[in-house]
Amino acid sequence: MSRFIATEFAEPRIRPVLDQPADAINLKEAMRTLGGGVCIVTAGEGDLRSGATVTSATALSVDPPRMLVSLNRTSSTWPVVDRFHHFAINVLGAEHKGLANRFAGIGGLKGAERYRSAEWTRLASGAPVLEDAVAALDCEVEEAIERHSHVIVIGRVLAIRIGFGNSLLYQNGRYHSVD
Repeated sequence: MSRFIATEFAEPRIRPVLDQPADAINLKEAMRTLGGGVCIVTAGEGDLRSGATVTSATALSVDPPRMLVSLNRTSSTWPVVDRFHHFAINVLGAEHKGLANRFAGIGGLKGAERYRSAEWTRLASGAPVLEDAVAALDCEVEEAIERHSHVIVIGRVLAIRIGFGNSLLYQNGRYHSVD
């Protein structure tokens, strides 16, 4: 039986390990070390579309199929999800870095402007779905739980589209792809 020894493969530490206060700044810094899949949450119709780049999308349950995403209550996306009672989770690939940045607010575009220069369709709920997403999960809002700065949105999965490729990852302020 072989043993995995983490130190053989670990990157050298750049800074010493320090205990930190449990505050917003240190929580953000700690969570940046956790790599996550990059998705765009989309909602709305026409000029009332909005969306956001997230790493918080996850399956809550596979039976029944339910997704969970955490959205900032002050974002432009939450009111649109709340109004239309739908959202899509679009799993991005390495070729979508520019789109991820646009939906993260880099470049200053807002609302429907973020959808330019990409192909979109709709599935069952009516939420915008990225045509060439690695995967897309089309959901209707089952429950929204407002806590502190965010809303935990639970979606009943209505339709699934599986494309091609590997998902884009984000860690420590950089995108990564798996080949």
